[in-house]
Amino acid sequence: MFSTVITGMICGIHSFLVQVEVDTAQGLPCFQMVGYLGSEVKEAKERVSVALRNAGVRLPPLHITVNLAPADMRKEGTAFDLPIAVGIMKSLGVLTEGSTENTLIIGEVGLSGEIKRVRGILPIVRKAKEEGINICIVPKENEEEAAVISGIVVIGAEHIADVLEFLKDREHADITPVCGKKILFEELKQSDYREDFADINGQEMVKRAVEVAAAGFHHLLLIGPPGAGKTMIAKRIPTILPPLTEAESMEVSTIYSIAGMLGEDRPLIVKRPFLNPHHTISVQALAGGGRIPKPGMISLAHRGVLFLDELPEFSRQTIDILRQPLEEKQIHIARSSGNFIYPADCMFVGAMNPCPCGNYPDLNRCNCTPFEVQRYLGHISGPIIDRIDICVETPKPTYQELVYSAGKRERSADIRERVMAARKLQEKRYQNTGIRFNSDLTAGDIRRFCNLGRQEQRFMERIFDNMKLSARAYHRILKVARTIADLDGKEEIGEIHLTEAVCYRSAESKYFGRRG
Repeated sequence: MFSTVITGMICGIHSFLVQVEVDTAQGLPCFQMVGYLGSEVKEAKERVSVALRNAGVRLPPLHITVNLAPADMRKEGTAFDLPIAVGIMKSLGVLTEGSTENTLIIGEVGLSGEIKRVRGILPIVRKAKEEGINICIVPKENEEEAAVISGIVVIGAEHIADVLEFLKDREHADITPVCGKKILFEELKQSDYREDFADINGQEMVKRAVEVAAAGFHHLLLIGPPGAGKTMIAKRIPTILPPLTEAESMEVSTIYSIAGMLGEDRPLIVKRPFLNPHHTISVQALAGGGRIPKPGMISLAHRGVLFLDELPEFSRQTIDILRQPLEEKQIHIARSSGNFIYPADCMFVGAMNPCPCGNYPDLNRCNCTPFEVQRYLGHISGPIIDRIDICVETPKPTYQELVYSAGKRERSADIRERVMAARKLQEKRYQNTGIRFNSDLTAGDIRRFCNLGRQEQRFMERIFDNMKLSARAYHRILKVARTIADLDGKEEIGEIHLTEAVCYRSAESKYFGRRG
């Protein structure tokens, strides 16, 4: 007898529906599985056979064939266990043909029959709803995650026997359906961050640079001695970024679901991510991948901040892996099982000491040789520096700043209001252009949106010649100046905006010896 069950799978960031086709026939008793299967999927026949036996179902000596269609897509993971078990029950006549109509079934099955959580539930359930499916049977531990999708009935099951009971008689089953509901984002968000820019004494120029970076979503590099407050400032950047929109929240939550990082206590990501990996992180952990590909740190920071503290301590290879993602806002991973594309539209923030001891260029305190300083700074390649729009020096605060600036400290909420106002100007300006922020402007876009007056052109001509700028560096100054003008509420870029943007290149020239 032939039967089919609908389930789902993840391929990169995308989700697809899969048909589990089961045929039972007289013949040599065996259990065969086909359909371009990974090793975990092939092992499902052993898990399913034992789980059904422990659930009180003994398989008769038949020729059982299971096909996972489409057969040209590789199937990985353990999420096919439960639909395979249900398909076999339908094929044996234990369940009726209409018992799984318009129903998606997914989950891993233990030998005892227990149904275990799987990753990627959120995008799979969303795909099921788009395809007109109105019931999803998922592991109990994934129930809250699946219920994020409104307009669909979610069944959270703990044991395979519960699923069979529900499919036999839905009205009298012990399982209580959960109707997916529209999540009230404001209810899930905490009212405030624990960190606040009001905690920082002094560093007014650095805080201004961070505000500009947040307003235009520019990549940022902080350079300064130990104890100057680089890490403290970077950790407070999410507090001045605009809140996630519902669409952005769903984007980020999809990535975390695929990575298996959503749980009952956090079924949806409602705050902008802030990722701060240790400098020993591997290339694969940062970029993503693996035998069964998963998103890396740069994708988990999507729509948020990726902060690399002590940047020169990361390996040169690890830092250089950021070249393409910072430019293209996505990362491509090629494996034998296929090609995968993960989103990586994040704000990159780096922090570093100017030398191994941290005191350069104060030669009275720095005990590093010129060679040691150059080797240390050389961990960061020119192409990476080229992708950073703002580079600012973070000096140690003075005693007066630490003690007497308490009454002058500005709260994150006040800075965030200015950032959101600048973002609204950008949203209006770039409507229907595919551009989100000033940092996304290409050379052609800059000619269109960053026009300079005659006086400003003469100023930039002098700067271009004196600093020996490259075309890329010139465009970076204009993009940052565009953001500064937006913060000032001005549509036209003035000389004062250009002057401030040029100042954000002084530290780069000072430490990396680059003039363009």
